[in-house]
Amino acid sequence: MPTEVTTCYRHPDARAGVSCQRCDRPICPKCMIQASVGFHCPECAKSGRQRVYHGRSAMAPARPIVTQVLIAVNVVVYVVGLGFRGADDLGVRGGLVGEGTFDGVTAVGVGAGEWYRIFTSGFLHADFLHLAFNMFMLWLLGSMLEPRMGKWPFLATYVTSLVAGSLGVLVLDPNVLTVGASGAVFGLMGAAIVGQRAEGINPWHSGIGSLLAINLLLTFVVPGISIGGHLGGLVGGMAAGYVLLVLRRSLPSDAAALGLCVALAGALTYACLAVA
Repeated sequence: MPTEVTTCYRHPDARAGVSCQRCDRPICPKCMIQASVGFHCPECAKSGRQRVYHGRSAMAPARPIVTQVLIAVNVVVYVVGLGFRGADDLGVRGGLVGEGTFDGVTAVGVGAGEWYRIFTSGFLHADFLHLAFNMFMLWLLGSMLEPRMGKWPFLATYVTSLVAGSLGVLVLDPNVLTVGASGAVFGLMGAAIVGQRAEGINPWHSGIGSLLAINLLLTFVVPGISIGGHLGGLVGGMAAGYVLLVLRRSLPSDAAALGLCVALAGALTYACLAVA
């Protein structure tokens, strides 16, 4: 059966690559104008610039506030941790482990009732380099995602990714003490890729695809990196991104999508408790 070829509405002799995200008219590569969400045709891009110019300061966040707060919390926790006879000591108190013993006597871990480790482990870091790399990645991804998603959907994506990363650790390496925000960071990369694919943007062209590929390579090549935490966070972030950037279009409200993502984070938390 022959495939129907769609042509550009402005250039009938040119094959259309995508449709305008605003008016849904087919457009060829010459007419594609990059927008915050997919591509616009020249007419919609022109009218959109006029509308956005006057209302943007009131509607869009000037700064990625949640991203900045998350970075500040991670830095403060690291500095405070240095007062606990070094950051490693605080890592023992709040790092993620399924079940183990402290000093060979006291039972510790999520399996011993310390459920908070599912969350606190994502705000602890082994050393300054570990912290600096994760915070750089968080700033890079948060500055891109938070203005597009909104502060609460972005925060929900971050938390869902963090918990999914904890679940990955508890499934693959339950007896290894694990710390770091990298599971949540991988989740943000996953959410960004899902969002860009939904908007007709090739992640390899935007650079996110290459960034994820490099980090996945490091995950499997460099010793001591949590494979479960990274893969779990990636899958969790992609799921959250699908709910908040794709599925939300077919839901009755943005609040419904946010609630669904919160429910997903809750289900992942329950799964962590079940497998610990």
